[in-house]
Amino acid sequence: MGFTIGIREKRDLRSGVRRRVRGADGPTTAAAPVPAVAEYTGLWGWDVTPGARALDGVCSCGDARCPAPGAHPLGFVPDLPAGATLDEAAAAWARTPGAAVLLPVGRAFDVLDVSEQAGRRAVVRLERMGVPLGPVTVTPTGRAQFFVAPGAAAALPGLLYRMGWDDAGLDLRCPPPGSHVTAPPSDLGGLGPVDWLRAPTLDGASAPPPARLLLGTLAYVSHRSAA
Repeated sequence: MGFTIGIREKRDLRSGVRRRVRGADGPTTAAAPVPAVAEYTGLWGWDVTPGARALDGVCSCGDARCPAPGAHPLGFVPDLPAGATLDEAAAAWARTPGAAVLLPVGRAFDVLDVSEQAGRRAVVRLERMGVPLGPVTVTPTGRAQFFVAPGAAAALPGLLYRMGWDDAGLDLRCPPPGSHVTAPPSDLGGLGPVDWLRAPTLDGASAPPPARLLLGTLAYVSHRSAA
């Protein structure tokens, strides 16, 4: 039988995570990214995947020919499931110290990926119009990633066609289900940290908006940015 966490309970949980991190005696519990991981699983209902890290282009997975250094799951450890507690997050990262925080796409959310320049413009336009927004990250590779409701990857070609953007050559991507995005506070492939352009909120993280609400604006600003 499933259950839901109300707004007040989520606020209490978030405060509890912060209090326990600040008052923790052990370095593992207090060390980043454990607080963020506990927030992702406990507040927003996201699965979290421990990922590889990269230093000077060398991947921690040990494969000298790794095609994606520091940007893929470790593979030998399970995901930390949605609902996991702070203690469970601390235990998971104690087993994989230094692991990056990856979020699997296609479960709780999909991602619309555009250039950072276009993403920043889109956030301003969408907020002005009162369009509901989910979390948005920016990466050290100059990308902005908008979290939207699952199913966007499958629906994207049809949505772009109906909006008249299907043949515009847009710099707009939608990672397929089963892929992963790097989440703050982790770095992406040793290039620098991923940051929140728009941090998770009670309204937008656990129930991100449908892609169709954002897509017209994202397509427009992407087209304008390219031009």
